[in-house]
Amino acid sequence: MSQTIDVVNPYSLDPIGTVETSTRPQIDQMLGTAHALFRNREEWLPAHQRIAILRNTARLMEARFDKLAHLIASEGGKPLVDARVEVARAIDGVELCVHEIGQMSGKEIPMDLTEAGAGRIAFTQREPIGVVVAASAFNHPLNLIVHQVAPAVATGCPVVVKPAMDTPLSCLEFVAMLHEAGLPTDWCRAVVCDNETAEKMITDARVGFFSFIGSARVGWMLRSKLAPGTRCALEHGGAAPVIVAEDADIDAMIPALSKGGFYHSGQVCVSVQRVFAQAGQAEVIAQKLAAAAEGLTVGDATNPNTDCGPLIRPAEVDRVEDWVQEALDGGARLITGGKRLGKTTYAPTVLLDPPADTRVSQMEVFGPVICVYSCDSMDQAIAAANSLPVAFQAAVFTKSLDTAMQAVQRLDATAVMVPPFASTGCPSPDAGNRAITPVGSAIRCMT
Repeated sequence: MSQTIDVVNPYSLDPIGTVETSTRPQIDQMLGTAHALFRNREEWLPAHQRIAILRNTARLMEARFDKLAHLIASEGGKPLVDARVEVARAIDGVELCVHEIGQMSGKEIPMDLTEAGAGRIAFTQREPIGVVVAASAFNHPLNLIVHQVAPAVATGCPVVVKPAMDTPLSCLEFVAMLHEAGLPTDWCRAVVCDNETAEKMITDARVGFFSFIGSARVGWMLRSKLAPGTRCALEHGGAAPVIVAEDADIDAMIPALSKGGFYHSGQVCVSVQRVFAQAGQAEVIAQKLAAAAEGLTVGDATNPNTDCGPLIRPAEVDRVEDWVQEALDGGARLITGGKRLGKTTYAPTVLLDPPADTRVSQMEVFGPVICVYSCDSMDQAIAAANSLPVAFQAAVFTKSLDTAMQAVQRLDATAVMVPPFASTGCPSPDAGNRAITPVGSAIRCMT
C-alpha cells in the first residue's frame, strides 16, 4: 500500500513537500511495461523524436531555472549560488545528450583479414541496451538524475529512476518536464521506495542496465546480486588527495582548495579531503585554509549569502563530530572548526596531521573537513595519497612540468587535475568535473 513521506529542508527540518511512495506491485508493473516497450521494436522512439524531446526539456529547464535552483537548495541543502551552477550544468548535460545522439553510429568490420572471412561483409549498429534502472544520490539532486536519465532517453531505453529518499523533488520535477516535453509517460518513471523494495527492482531479470551513484559498500553489494546479463555502472566516492609541491604558489591556491573542500559542506565525491605538503609548508597551508574557512557563512542554503549549508541529516553531523574527535584524541591539531554549530550544521574544519589510522584519514568524510599532512618528500606524499583502496580523483599543485607529470603518472587516481603553473585549480567539487576557477587538467583514465 502506498504511503507518503515528508521531504524536509535539511537546515530547518521543516517539511517542504510530500511524496507518495511506490509499492512492489506498482514497480513490478512499471518494469513489465518498460520491458514490453523495449521488446517491441516497432514502437522504439526514432532519433529525431528523442532529439526534439530533449531539446524541449532543456528549454523548459531554462524557463524554470530559478525554481529548480531553489528546489535544490531547499531539499538538498546546497547553497543557492552553487545550486544555480548545478542547474546550468544539468541543462548542459541534456544538450550534450542531444549532441551524442548524432554520434551513435556503427562501423564496418573488415572481414577479409582472414581467408575464412574473404568475400563477406560485417557491420555494427547501435541499439538500446534494454530497461535502465537508476539509483541516485542526494548531493546533486538534479544533475545526477540528468546524468543517469538523459542518456537513457537519448539512446532510446525505457528508464525507471529512484532518487535518494532525502531529495526526491528535483528528480520528480525533471521527469515531469520530460513528459511535458513529449516523452511518453511509460518511457520514464520515477519511484520513491525503501531500500528493500529498491533492491528487488534493481535485481529483477528484466533490467538491462543498472546505474548507481552512492556508497561503495551498497554499490558493490547490489552489483553482486544483479540478474545474469545485467550490465552496470557504479559511481562512488573517495578521499581526494592533493599534492602540494615545494614550488607551489600557496597564496594563489588557497581559494580553490577551500572551495574544493568546503563546497556543499564537503558532501561531494571529489571533495578535497587530504592535502599533502612538505613539512615546512604544511602548517602554513593549514593556517591559511583556516583563515579562509573562518570567513565562510554557514546557514540556510536558500539564503543567497550562505557559503556552506547543512549536512543532509542530523545524524551526519553526529558522525562528523565523532570522526573529528577521534582524530583529535589521536593527536591531530585542530586549526579551526571542530564543532557543531547546531543540530544540522558543522563548522568548516581544518586538521593538521591527523593519525593515518583514524577515519578522517582512511574514509570519505563527506563533511566540511580538510586534513593537512606533513611529508618529508614528494615520494612520501604520493605513497600516502595512494595508501587507500579508493582512487577517484586527485590533484597536484606545482610550477614544474616534470613534477606535474611525475604526479600524473604515479598517483592512483582515475583523474589527476593539474592547474596551470601560474594559476590555481583543484579537484572539481561537482559530480561532472565542473571547474570552479580557470584551470587546466591532465586526466589519465585508468582501464
